Amino acid sequence: MGVKTDTGLPARLRPSPNHNDRAGPVSLLLLHYTGMTSGEEALQRLCDPRAEVSAHYVVDEDGSILQLVPESRRAWHAGRSYWKGERDINSRSIGIEIVNPGHENGYRPFPDAQVQSVIELARDICARHGIAPHDVLGHSDVAPERKEDPGELFPWDRLAAAGVGLHVAPEPVSGGRFFQLGDGGQPVEALQSMLALYGFEMPITGVFDERTRAAVAAFQRHHRRERVDGIADMSTIATLHRLLQKVPQLG
Repeated sequence: MGVKTDTGLPARLRPSPNHNDRAGPVSLLLLHYTGMTSGEEALQRLCDPRAEVSAHYVVDEDGSILQLVPESRRAWHAGRSYWKGERDINSRSIGIEIVNPGHENGYRPFPDAQVQSVIELARDICARHGIAPHDVLGHSDVAPERKEDPGELFPWDRLAAAGVGLHVAPEPVSGGRFFQLGDGGQPVEALQSMLALYGFEMPITGVFDERTRAAVAAFQRHHRRERVDGIADMSTIATLHRLLQKVPQLG
């Protein structure tokens, strides 16, 4: 085509007009699923100027990679979102859309070839931009009240084993005390403090409200995928505590 992609991996260009200037340097990598019935349907939307959405890359189920927006530009993939005090996630991130029908259209496991391409692409992006493991996120992490992707079937542990993202072995699901909608008090304050410290937008109110439930569910989708119910059981809390210890500036 005469124009090279940003990655050195085999990839093709399919330009989207949906981008603008960045307001800051890249520090995050954000993974999504397309959530549509086919990869081509998703691409048409991501390249439609009327839709006003886009991403830097799309990884199809066969592992093929398309670049839609130059990494130097601000793609429109995160929407209303937040992480560690930053609200303009689009300016700070590279976005990868992973072809999968999503929870509303027959959510299914991600094929091996697709996961391997995501690993290689993410590793390449993180190396070039100096993105830290704990800043490789899912869309649900930065928009927990709106989004579920890439969801509990996405193999975050496989990415971490390949050097992409932060992962610890989750604490086994068992009995014990738990917190859920309507609960309150100092233990809920402590939970909210840990969620806020990790990066979620989480006012410390001491009340287990809908925002707290959504953040707990998002955390489970990424880090304790066995059960995603928004209930802060001992498995969820112990896994969160273990992860906080692995974040360099917090551990």
